[in-house]
Amino acid sequence: MSAAFTVACIQNCADDNVEGNIAIAAGLVREAAAAGAKLICLPENFTCLERNDQLYLEHALTEDEHPALSTFAALAAELGVWLDLGSLTIKTVPDKVSNRTFVIGPDGKVLGRYDKIHLFDVALKNGELYRESATVRPGECASLVDLPWGRLGLTICYDVRFPHLYRCLAQAGADFLAIPAAFTATTGEAHWHVLVRARAIENGCFVFAAGQCGQRPWGRRTYGHSLVVDPWGRVLADGGDDVGIILATIDPALVQEARAMIPSLSHDRPIRARP
Repeated sequence: MSAAFTVACIQNCADDNVEGNIAIAAGLVREAAAAGAKLICLPENFTCLERNDQLYLEHALTEDEHPALSTFAALAAELGVWLDLGSLTIKTVPDKVSNRTFVIGPDGKVLGRYDKIHLFDVALKNGELYRESATVRPGECASLVDLPWGRLGLTICYDVRFPHLYRCLAQAGADFLAIPAAFTATTGEAHWHVLVRARAIENGCFVFAAGQCGQRPWGRRTYGHSLVVDPWGRVLADGGDDVGIILATIDPALVQEARAMIPSLSHDRPIRARP
């Protein structure tokens, strides 16, 4: 483990204006870098939230075409920072897109990718209905990226409800877990803090959870409350309800400290349910 560093989570309120969303996010990245952040994490779909799922297909771009990748690759190189681009909608097959994370190094190169595995197909009692699988192709593999301070495990939003993914990442050496999100206000109020803290506690990892906030003109509300949580489950920073950045100092040594006190990763045992 290396010396402490500063992490930032960007909290934005993306609508369907891609160019405008990129400009706002880039400005927040610059603000975070000026404050000393060396790793800067952005939310899920931070460049665009569409009015309906079909529009993601109609407006989908390949990696080579997506303006966010070139913009933020250049920005990472200019500022000398690591960027976790929470997720972008990427055209991968004719009838589906991928909800994909990119990690960009301070040389401006893409050093990691992850396609969201668990898709948000949910019907809430208040009438909210989401069918992410109608337009998104699920990922198949967990993914980690080596940073100067340790190993980062990549996940996206609804993944947070599937503890086995995080256990897999921790057992594969993750010291930090990224959970970029556009959590609904309804489910966020009920579950967000509990879920994020649980993933940190049970795996002895830092969690960096950048989220979207606010309400769109067509009514969709996202919860905000971007979080940085340490391996003991302590909330180091909370973004609240508004657009902005949060910052926290990360001491990687706390990962081994927490795991030494609660060595649950070494206590895993295979379990089979009885019929």
